[in-house]
Amino acid sequence: MSSDQTTPQVSPSAPAPLGRGAITRERIVDAAAELFYAQGLRAVSADKIIEKAGITKVTFYRHFPTKDDLIVAYLERRAAWERGAVLGASEAAHGDADETLRIVSEGIGNEACSAGFRGCPFINAAAEYADATHPVRQVVDSHRAWFLEMLTKLTESVGITDPAVADELMMLRDGAMVTGYLGNAEKVSAALLSASRAVMALPR
Repeated sequence: MSSDQTTPQVSPSAPAPLGRGAITRERIVDAAAELFYAQGLRAVSADKIIEKAGITKVTFYRHFPTKDDLIVAYLERRAAWERGAVLGASEAAHGDADETLRIVSEGIGNEACSAGFRGCPFINAAAEYADATHPVRQVVDSHRAWFLEMLTKLTESVGITDPAVADELMMLRDGAMVTGYLGNAEKVSAALLSASRAVMALPR
């Protein structure tokens, strides 16, 4: 903290600085995110996360009473990031449906080509947690419902009223994430955009 006694001028939109506890919590989630995505949710023990985060067990359980609580936090943070990316794409495209599809497809393609890509974290989580009432699955289902709603709005913006079209776009997105992991990641972006345009009957 500065020794200058003048109160700093903070923009109303600027995020408040994180307190010590919040910083520790973020460090735990950071460590967990890397391990969970690379090794799987059930395969990673609390002890592994504690070691990677460089904290004590007391500190860990103060922030996350159970490992499931941490998994939920990890997925919620990922969901917030994806929502920001999708909304950012729509804003950058000025609401144009085809340009939004292009930006989103390019983003998924770039992610698929990134080092350590292992597919969609939400699909992966659903595969490990089959119980639809489990808190982990509820986060997954909530995020997917949001994504589907955004796709519905996108299709409606070009006069498509059939909800099945949004469902098909969702399937294409899921397939692109799986293909990016198991297939040729470099082809994901172009293939996803072409297929999405075909589903929406847009020029290719």
